[in-house]
Amino acid sequence: MSGLIGGVVRRKLDGKYTLSALNRGDVQGVKTYRADISDFNAIRPAFEEQDYVIHLAAKLGMNSTEDDMLKANVIGTYNVFKAAVEAKVKRVIYASSGAIISGYERIEPYKSLVEERYEDALATWPMITHETPIRPNGVYGSSKIWGEALARHLTDTTDISIICLRFGHVTKEDRPVLPRDWSMWCSQRDAGHMVQLCLDAPDELKFDIFYVVSNNKWRYRDLDHARSVLGFESHDNAEKFR
Repeated sequence: MSGLIGGVVRRKLDGKYTLSALNRGDVQGVKTYRADISDFNAIRPAFEEQDYVIHLAAKLGMNSTEDDMLKANVIGTYNVFKAAVEAKVKRVIYASSGAIISGYERIEPYKSLVEERYEDALATWPMITHETPIRPNGVYGSSKIWGEALARHLTDTTDISIICLRFGHVTKEDRPVLPRDWSMWCSQRDAGHMVQLCLDAPDELKFDIFYVVSNNKWRYRDLDHARSVLGFESHDNAEKFR
């Protein structure tokens, strides 16, 4: 809950739910269980009597070693999902990543879009959907695939529901800051809105994958699936910051 998206989610849900945090450090104003998700026994008590878990903890590729990502993103995610199943949590919302498919940015037409070479882009381009074959960018994106695969397995074999959210770039400035952001930026408002919709989704939604980006003019990540299943409508568009 101390991270950027965690803060967004807290502000969105505060007053609607009884919140608690599982964090390595204290979160002011919220009951906090202090532990590292790589330690199953340490985190297990935090899951008792919880209806929902929003799993946002991860090590990002740009600032972490491969060992760090293995510990947090692979072992840690396994521990979070296992603890949630044992505690009979209704639903886990898993922060996956667009890095699972951002390897497509190495090829056209997506390469032109993220490099702002719009004159070279097609008038229309195929959207990358939740059914498009994965094409990860680096070890970080690959580690997030593990979480989605484990979620699929657990929702097939236990009573838990897990929804995977492939977030775009949510920035502390709440505006595009990199060239790629004109394509894959996600406003804080849209990020919080998507999490709320996943909490509100019917119990029958056991597993699914959704992209979480704003309705940017140059986006290549599909929003129709989230619209049809969850009723998601993006409030924002990167172009308003041009």
